[in-house]
Amino acid sequence: MEIEVDGHLSIEQVVKVARENLPVKIHPEAKARIKRCRDLLEDKIKHNQIMYGVNTGIGELANVVLSQEQVEKFQKYVIYSHAAGYGQPLPVEVVRAAMLTRISCHCHGHSGLRLEVVEKLAELLNKGVTPVVCEKGSVGACGDLSPMSQIALVLMGEGEAFYQGERLPARKALEKAGIQPIVFQARDGLATINGSNVITGLGALEVHDTLRWIKHSEIVSAMTLEVLNANMEAYDNRVHQVRGYPGAIIAAENIRKITQGSELLAQPGKKVQDAYSLRSTPQVIGAARDAWQWARYMLEVELNGAADNPIFFPDEDLVLTGANFQGVPQALALELLGTAVTTVCVLSERRVNRLMNPHLNVGLPAFLTKGAGMFSGLMLSQYTAGALVCENRVLSHPAATGSIPAAADQEDFVSMGMTTALKTRQILDNAQAVLAIEFIAAAQAIDFRQPLKPSQGVQAAYETIRKYVDFMEEDRPLYPDINRLKEVVQKGEILEVVEKVIGSLK
Repeated sequence: MEIEVDGHLSIEQVVKVARENLPVKIHPEAKARIKRCRDLLEDKIKHNQIMYGVNTGIGELANVVLSQEQVEKFQKYVIYSHAAGYGQPLPVEVVRAAMLTRISCHCHGHSGLRLEVVEKLAELLNKGVTPVVCEKGSVGACGDLSPMSQIALVLMGEGEAFYQGERLPARKALEKAGIQPIVFQARDGLATINGSNVITGLGALEVHDTLRWIKHSEIVSAMTLEVLNANMEAYDNRVHQVRGYPGAIIAAENIRKITQGSELLAQPGKKVQDAYSLRSTPQVIGAARDAWQWARYMLEVELNGAADNPIFFPDEDLVLTGANFQGVPQALALELLGTAVTTVCVLSERRVNRLMNPHLNVGLPAFLTKGAGMFSGLMLSQYTAGALVCENRVLSHPAATGSIPAAADQEDFVSMGMTTALKTRQILDNAQAVLAIEFIAAAQAIDFRQPLKPSQGVQAAYETIRKYVDFMEEDRPLYPDINRLKEVVQKGEILEVVEKVIGSLK
């Protein structure tokens, strides 16, 4: 199986190529569009037409016209000068996602570079050569220039790359993979880097992971609702239909499906109204679902568009300069995504508090331990959840409003979308741990509720948790349990097991 790239990608296709190493192939019609566009560019070069970044400098230097002799050398030097990043390498999957989205952009036939460059990017993907790309340095306008330049360096046989688990000089990695480096010609270098493709690639992975995380949040909510004998009137479909938010309707439906048949929820003694952390779950998770839907829409618009500058229109014999590299659309989507995930984390931490607090946990032992006083039980896991929520709140401060002008004020507004994408990744990582803590607490509470049985869905989640985290009979270090279960949540194992039992969640 392979992905045929023609300028249109889905989030799922990005995940398949980035994480599962599915090979890619450029669609014949896309190849024809790329060649036709290149013909237009070469004709204009012959007629000495001035084109930004082709035979001029860039940024504030756009008014400097290059000689014919300088044009090719300029493409190399623009890559050298722009490869100015800092920090640890981005994960291989993120760089692969960025490369794929750049290939897709070129397939529209509006970029002006040679087909050979696009095919070389695809060859790197297919043969497993991944450029070493520093995390930091992009301001997300004129594209992700710095990180994309590290990708372009490898095409030239320079810089560094990962190959078969080794970090190698690029030329050596290319030799081992049987790939010939290329020499950039007019337009090739700038066209390789002039889009917000690292933001887009990382953002696509984050959108994919967020939906899975949201479904996990519904599963753990269901577990806590059962052990606290929640009043499930708040989850009645009619409550959510009359307000009308699609996300809330789905969240309530999923939680009803998970909790169906629970003996724990059949107990008397329910409150007329539960606390907001129990009663508001569909509204809060539902709002996150609706935010996710918009974020997905924005990222898929980007995945399916031509984000470059200048833009070449072969049918009209026209070259237009604009700002389609601007990362604000992705940045705003990912800011909302991070804020949504953080908000659901706040709800999870409050439910953990209710499970621990003997004044709120409907008869469960204090801090979910048999020996409160001698033992502290799961008390400190709530501290950790609180610390992670606090960090996520700080990370939810927007970067997308943080423009700092560049290039002598020629580029006087930038998106800072890469900062947004990086902090959203950290928010998600913290959020997996917050849910892991609630899963551990809810599983401990289920043991204290025996012999009453949970629903089939909750039982499936409980059994999966117990594969990795034992019942806490007496105090023990908790960090191995939390870290281990965080990985289980991140990989989606609990969701997979629950869906096998009750069917797919929406």
